[in-house]
Amino acid sequence: MVKVEIDKGSGFCSGVVNAIKKAEEELAKGGTLYCLGDIVHNNREVERLEAMGLITINHEEFAQLHHAKVLLRAHGEPPETYEIARRNHIEIIDATCPVVLHLQKKIKQEHALTDDDTKQIVIYGKNGHAEVLGLVGQTNGQAIVIENPEEVRLLDFGRSIRLYSQTTKSLEEFRHIVEYIRSHIAPHVTFEFHDTICRKVANRIPNIRQFAASHDLLFFISGKKSSNGKILFNECLSVNPNSYLIESADEIETPLLMRAASIGISGATSTPKWLMEVVRDTIIARISVIYY
Repeated sequence: MVKVEIDKGSGFCSGVVNAIKKAEEELAKGGTLYCLGDIVHNNREVERLEAMGLITINHEEFAQLHHAKVLLRAHGEPPETYEIARRNHIEIIDATCPVVLHLQKKIKQEHALTDDDTKQIVIYGKNGHAEVLGLVGQTNGQAIVIENPEEVRLLDFGRSIRLYSQTTKSLEEFRHIVEYIRSHIAPHVTFEFHDTICRKVANRIPNIRQFAASHDLLFFISGKKSSNGKILFNECLSVNPNSYLIESADEIETPLLMRAASIGISGATSTPKWLMEVVRDTIIARISVIYY
């Protein structure tokens, strides 16, 4: 009998759970509810909520709204979004993750300090990512974004540096960046770093490695836009070359199932449990056809 197991540590993080709960509560009241950007980087969950009435809009569409109700997802938004809402009489349902909100406040406070007007506020994150746009917005667009450890070499080590991180980036890579800056920063300037990586993602890495290594075949379910999904999938792949990134059960190739005695299913912090259960049930159904 083929073993099929869902990773118990996978599933939504608390920030995503809160955003979806707020959306469901508001939709249950009736009326029109907009969401600024995909509520979560998972197409299937977005489709489920849109079927309930949620309307996903972009920033250009948001700026044209008046007297409407808009949910802000867990990723957070720059100050400009709140100003537009105030001017246009838009009611905000704010589902910004508390971890992201705390990070925004720290960066805003750092930007407001006048102790060193030559300092560089540096954010380790993905350019254009919703969370990063919100963080850069706290500095009036002046923060420097580096996407990977190699880009740290582009910084000016003759000026002070204040380093932060997108909450879903790799903790190991962040530590490499810290060490590189420490060894290159000029002695007459200062360097401060703030480990702002969400431990829901960072703490999953050792466990997900163990889970992936314990199975012959692994399916990792994640939306293609998910940053933490890419990080966690790469961890799976590093210990199990038979790991496959999929968005839904439709992408599973049946011949793969014939070569495994043990199949694991895991997902990003933006992957709903119900979707992992659908993948599990699909695999079990296909296996029954193959062997029975």
